[in-house]
Amino acid sequence: MTINLRTPRRTFLAGAGASLALAACPAGSPRVQASPAPSDSPVGRAEHCILVWLGGGSCHIDTWDPKRLGDAQAKKPGSYYPAIDTAIAGTQVCQHLPRCARVLDRFNIVRTVHHEVIDEHAAATNRMHTGRPTTGTIVYPSIGSVVAHCRGALSDAAPAYVLIGYPNVTRGPGFLGPKAGFVYLTDTQSGPQGLTPPPEVTSLRRARREQLLDRMRKDYLQRSSAGQLVADYDAALGESLRLAGPDFMNVFQLASEPDELRNAYGGEFGQRCLLSRRLLQAGVRFIEVSHNLNFVNGTGWDTHNEGQLNQHLLIEELDRALSALVLDLERQGMLDKTLVVVASEFGRPAAFDAGGGRGHHSKAFSVVLAGGGLRNGKTIGETDELGMQIASRPVSVPDMHATIYAALGIDPAHELYTHDNRPVPITDGGQPIGELFA
Repeated sequence: MTINLRTPRRTFLAGAGASLALAACPAGSPRVQASPAPSDSPVGRAEHCILVWLGGGSCHIDTWDPKRLGDAQAKKPGSYYPAIDTAIAGTQVCQHLPRCARVLDRFNIVRTVHHEVIDEHAAATNRMHTGRPTTGTIVYPSIGSVVAHCRGALSDAAPAYVLIGYPNVTRGPGFLGPKAGFVYLTDTQSGPQGLTPPPEVTSLRRARREQLLDRMRKDYLQRSSAGQLVADYDAALGESLRLAGPDFMNVFQLASEPDELRNAYGGEFGQRCLLSRRLLQAGVRFIEVSHNLNFVNGTGWDTHNEGQLNQHLLIEELDRALSALVLDLERQGMLDKTLVVVASEFGRPAAFDAGGGRGHHSKAFSVVLAGGGLRNGKTIGETDELGMQIASRPVSVPDMHATIYAALGIDPAHELYTHDNRPVPITDGGQPIGELFA
């Protein structure tokens, strides 16, 4: 489901309904439950997943996998910041992650994720979201859409998949179709206004409109064979009306949370993370939260040239919000049931470019997992002295996807089907990281 929060209220029925027709999971539609995992595959107990997306390519050696100090001016390769100890013995992180460092025993750092896409952000982002190379013959579903398809929402009052960020085909349902799509929003202050009917549209007026629509629909079907198209639109319209109700809209009232908690999360990105917890409580299954939508440091995580100078602002913002989210989930009794994933499209090399920033590097970078009922407090894999090559325990992107699916109780060998009934495994031969499961 795709909804623009800035949709004018007067276009609620037409606009929201049409948007939902493109990417909705219709109310009352059958939920496709995960197939039982085979005996040799780990079975997790997580019920939700929050993917924190660091778009642009966050530097692993400046965050989760620090190395010896470098010098941008002298062009000496290495980390930009000193390292600090953490709650995991023998594991260090960047000095700008002190809050996460103190609670890192709730986390796992996977330091040896890798793929071969380095030149194109969009292709690398697609790889990390779908687990497969871009092809010209099939559009693969994103990990959020697969989870939505396999598990569905936990409540009829919520969508299965929410994207807090800008819509993109990479995050979409691919061949699974609109039922596995997402609701998206870019503003946590006002909520999804595109779903809110104007106050002058009373329940009586809405009922009359629905009766008129029903008559038009019947007349159209008598003259057309596009029954499925109409059915999809009807389902989307029903979904939009359902989500416009108070049960879902109240989720966006962040002011109802204690001021102390809201302040602990920090600014707008932190409020997105707080909203994510509330969305999970409402029944959302999978949430992607984009960090730094509007480049508060000038370049975002794509730290070429001078972007490196203000990278610490991003890291500090991430540290505050992520640690608050993990501790909040723990206080709510939700951490074991919620898998938090922090990922980016690739990492950054140890060497500095001519402007003092860094290029792209995908042969070894870090993905962080927290909660989810995993055996937390582990550091998986090791890179060389500058974080450029994998020294031990490589983890492929399909392996990472398989780990997330297994944590959510989805068989990593489960098969999906295209519109022409072609079976497609949900991972490209991925195997879950066994060390993370009891």
